[in-house]
Amino acid sequence: MIHRQITHSIIGDYRKHKVIVLLGARQVGKTTLLNELQKGSDKVLFLNCDNYDDMAALENKSSTELAHLLSPHDLVLIDEVQRVRNIGLTLKKIGDLKLNTKIIVTGSSSLGLSDEINEPATGRLIEYNLYPFSLAELAAESSERDEQRLLETRLIYGTYPEVVMEPEDARRTLISLSNNYLYKDLFAYRGIKKPDMLQKLVRALALQIGSEVSYNELSNLLGIDKNTVETYIDLLEKCFVVFRLESFSRNMRNEIKKGKKIYFYDNGIRNAVLSNFAPLELRNDAGALWENMMISERVKRNSYYRSYSNIYFWRTHGQQEIDMIEEKDGVLHTYEFKWNSRTKASQPKSFSDSYPDSPYEIITPENFWNFVK
Repeated sequence: MIHRQITHSIIGDYRKHKVIVLLGARQVGKTTLLNELQKGSDKVLFLNCDNYDDMAALENKSSTELAHLLSPHDLVLIDEVQRVRNIGLTLKKIGDLKLNTKIIVTGSSSLGLSDEINEPATGRLIEYNLYPFSLAELAAESSERDEQRLLETRLIYGTYPEVVMEPEDARRTLISLSNNYLYKDLFAYRGIKKPDMLQKLVRALALQIGSEVSYNELSNLLGIDKNTVETYIDLLEKCFVVFRLESFSRNMRNEIKKGKKIYFYDNGIRNAVLSNFAPLELRNDAGALWENMMISERVKRNSYYRSYSNIYFWRTHGQQEIDMIEEKDGVLHTYEFKWNSRTKASQPKSFSDSYPDSPYEIITPENFWNFVK
């Protein structure tokens, strides 16, 4: 059992008498975390809404019925809550009851779910995202030294729990995830009409990690209109497959103002989409894999520790660039990611002139732990 970093935060939020909502992709360990959270509690109700009876116990119930169901228990865990129709109204009723019962619900994506639960249940929920294992979680279970030895493996196979726990089956697990689970919620949502086109889009995005993405170019490549490309990418974000970085622009005339990069939450999924698990010495994308992993690790870190900051990339029309800018409390922290620690890099002078007092750091395999912890 590898301890998840958000466990203590969730337990700390129990006293606030709000419904805790845990969102994340399929197979990232939400049910395992629920099982961990119920240890030490005597009166636990576990509802799995993949089961019809459990789903029916919550659907279209009055406040009185919900109180009768939930109040006898110290802890209520509700898995796959997206199955319940009008779940937002149900959670509002539960929140209004102000029960002493601790309530945690999970959903396997935020497709429609965030909007549905947040509008009626505003102020009654505390949301968390759960991702594949972070490097910090893995190092806490073993050691930084052990994880350092496995760094190339993580770059290629990622950190989905089943991949980490059963490394001998990593390829088969990742291919199964990318073929059978990755898009399951997405295909059931709003009747996606061209699932094969969606998979081609994911493959195109996998080939462009670390590079600026053009919706117009993707539209021409795939033969679909630009709005469809944008819609599909938005849906992929809500399924926790990819995430976007917008370009940073404030002062300079030649800064790219509407650019975007797209990264995968997990390197293993990215490589499975391309069916490429070749070792690093046979690859030409090691730098892109390092950049993708470090930025996704930073996203996990900031989410788990409630580190409220904005993340961007920066580029000019003259091809000067910075891989990542993190804006926090009015300070711009800038980062460059280099798999080869001997590669020279420095903050572009045009940036330092326009944005003075912006710390700059090169993140390599020799110094990355402080960045991800």
